[in-house]
Amino acid sequence: MCKEREIVKRIKVSNNVIRRLPRYLRKLDDLKANGVSRISSFSLGQQLGLTPSQIRQDFSCFGEFGQQGYGYNVAALRDEISSILGMNRGFKAILVGVGNIGHALMDNFCFSEWGFTLAAAFDIDPAIVGTTTNGVTVRSMDELLDYLAGNQIDVAVLTVPKEAAAAVAKLLCDNGIRAIWNFTNVELTEPNSPTLVENIHFSDSLLSLGYFVAERYDEEAAHAARLERMEKAKEQ
Repeated sequence: MCKEREIVKRIKVSNNVIRRLPRYLRKLDDLKANGVSRISSFSLGQQLGLTPSQIRQDFSCFGEFGQQGYGYNVAALRDEISSILGMNRGFKAILVGVGNIGHALMDNFCFSEWGFTLAAAFDIDPAIVGTTTNGVTVRSMDELLDYLAGNQIDVAVLTVPKEAAAAVAKLLCDNGIRAIWNFTNVELTEPNSPTLVENIHFSDSLLSLGYFVAERYDEEAAHAARLERMEKAKEQ
């Protein structure tokens, strides 16, 4: 990445723009897999439900990627966005709490595909400690502080029971973890810590979907009521 683009990246970028970057990345991966070598902002916008100007605005936060009259080189744009998202930085993660969600992530989520190495996992259950999933060994929670002291870990994936979430999060923050990916269903905030916290609530997207489904039912009911009133008016 050129020096000019590194300087541009340091400018404060809105959270909404950052949240759209993974969507661009997934779409570009799909396009590349299907043999598409270039794409216009108009076509990319159509496929993502965004306007071309929105896409150009988003990308301009980080530099100039496209060419007028040509569009975007899919592979090059994909590499730029993955770099912006830190996928080439070799981030290391640990997972704390190997219950249902923790084990499912270890078993099914490919951390390396997104630029993270899952280096270790930790749990308090003696029946789990010592087991290995996809090459990652579960260690005892008693080893956590020594492990953090001896290894540079960037992100902790937090999947402990909700009643333990706050205490474990504080422990991680106090021992150098830069970010927490929180699956505990507790809204964690660390206002006096430099640690970043990403709270994941599985119900959020389902509840949002429920709102839109309810809205559609209400619109259909309102439309049917209008038609019924019109029919009654005709009969009078």
